Amino acid sequence: MDARIPVVADQLLLIERELRRLGWWAAVAPEAERLASIEPFCVDTLAFEEWLQWVFLPRMKMLIEQQAPLPGACALLPMAEVVWAARGEQVAVLLRLLDEFDRLLAAGA
Repeated sequence: MDARIPVVADQLLLIERELRRLGWWAAVAPEAERLASIEPFCVDTLAFEEWLQWVFLPRMKMLIEQQAPLPGACALLPMAEVVWAARGEQVAVLLRLLDEFDRLLAAGA
């Protein structure tokens, strides 16, 4: 088992908690068509925070539950910095959490 799994799982929970704190956690999933986008981060159909909630977090949790190999890299922070550039301090904690996640995955590569 990958020794990073417990830390990665904790990091996913922290990301979810911060999305909730920001009020960016939705109770209802987007339509299936919006989730089926083939564009990176579903940029053509979802806001980045929606993609985190409905695509990224579930996929990562599934990998952990199935004890599947974790990706060797992730680049969430650069996308988040572009998308939320105007949000400043409001997203500082979330940016830090995404950076830590990126680093966790890179450490296993």
